[in-house]
Amino acid sequence: CSFFAGIMLLEIFLVLGAVIIYFLLPKKKEETLPFKEGWWGKGEKPDTEEDTTIWPFKVQTTEEELSDLFRRLDQARFTEPLENSCFHYGTNSVYLKKVISYWKNQFNWKKQVEVLNKYPQFKTKIQGIDIHFVHVKPPRLPEGQSAKPLLMVHGWPGSFYEFYKIIPLLTDPASHGLSDEHIFEVICPSIPGYGFSEAPHKKDFNSVSAASIFYELMLRLGFNEFYAQGGDWGWLICTNLAQIAPSHMKGLHLNLASVTNVGFTHLLSILLGCYFPGLFGFQDEDVRRMFPFLKKGLYRILLESGYAHIQATKPDTVGCGLNDSPAGLAAYILEKFSTWTNLEFHNLEDGGLERKFHLDDLLTNIMIYWVSGCIVSSMRFYKENMQKGLGTQKHERLTVQVPTGIASFPNEIMHTPQAWAQKKYTNIVSFHFMPRGGHFAALEEPKLLAEDILQFVGKVEKEQLWRKK
Repeated sequence: CSFFAGIMLLEIFLVLGAVIIYFLLPKKKEETLPFKEGWWGKGEKPDTEEDTTIWPFKVQTTEEELSDLFRRLDQARFTEPLENSCFHYGTNSVYLKKVISYWKNQFNWKKQVEVLNKYPQFKTKIQGIDIHFVHVKPPRLPEGQSAKPLLMVHGWPGSFYEFYKIIPLLTDPASHGLSDEHIFEVICPSIPGYGFSEAPHKKDFNSVSAASIFYELMLRLGFNEFYAQGGDWGWLICTNLAQIAPSHMKGLHLNLASVTNVGFTHLLSILLGCYFPGLFGFQDEDVRRMFPFLKKGLYRILLESGYAHIQATKPDTVGCGLNDSPAGLAAYILEKFSTWTNLEFHNLEDGGLERKFHLDDLLTNIMIYWVSGCIVSSMRFYKENMQKGLGTQKHERLTVQVPTGIASFPNEIMHTPQAWAQKKYTNIVSFHFMPRGGHFAALEEPKLLAEDILQFVGKVEKEQLWRKK
């Protein structure tokens, strides 16, 4: 954080100028995001009203599907990695061979299907496509207490299975050493085009489309007021839902809070925040995570965003290979579970994957992608959200009024300080630097995340903050 004294005066004038400009600019009138009424089914939208039936669903696979999988795994071709390359070039094929061997010889998919089916799952048709969701009610409720509905939304390359370890902590907290002052009824849908939700058949299905569908889902389930939680795409979908239906959402909890509409003060804080952290509202931990910004910001984005550029431009091309090869699919997905859990894991030959996860959990998530054949449609979501450019969408310009809690995990690829987040989320009631953990927080650190959700909801309920929106 060294600098030349000669430019210090200029920097101070720049900062003061930015502050004056910010306060002189007229403030926009707050508005909500329009609900997106779409039709994503095949062909023309029928004249008849949509069937709102909800029916039970169970994960099932046939012997033919499994035989085909094992045949493909047996025929997998591997490229020898460079010496001492670890995970620097992506998934190391020496380790990938071990994963494939475990997948073929030890992984028990039928047992994992039983694990997947231990929570009630359902489907219902919304805007022309079948939406899959897990719906778990509390096993017991203290007298006089009611369960609070909580929508939890996953991202890519995750799935609804990411929440299986946190669900019992939220639906039955007392049995897991947590306070039972607030108990939840948890709804985990699969994003359309992910897992067992039908993929959209039309173009332009973006995060606002998904938020609109999940809003319909919650109303269909009878929840007029609810909480929402998400990371990765779940962050954006739940944020959009808070913008569409602020009077229905009691609170929004995020374990990722990226800001896509960057203003002048953001840019200034990148340049000068290391020298004058207090002036920009940065805490010591913000400075530690963000600076030097070239290394921890710009270079990191360039190094880690290649997949996003492919998926935001030509997802179907690379998707052909991933949908055809289970070994390729595993390599593609496992690399994200390594790097996004801890960037330093790329220095290990096994990507550090089994330091934080069990292979059974990682392969269960991969199998959800494989048996549903959803990798291409899941990747298209990037194109639909990014093809018009960052900062160009209405939802990116709108703020969020709903009471917001943010759990900031230290190994998230990009850090968003509260000072940045509160420009978007104007009602942050809880912002915590988490002691450990990365991008897949619900799967990696379920208890830490559950505790943060519980304390956030406690604050919102105690002060009835949703009534003050």
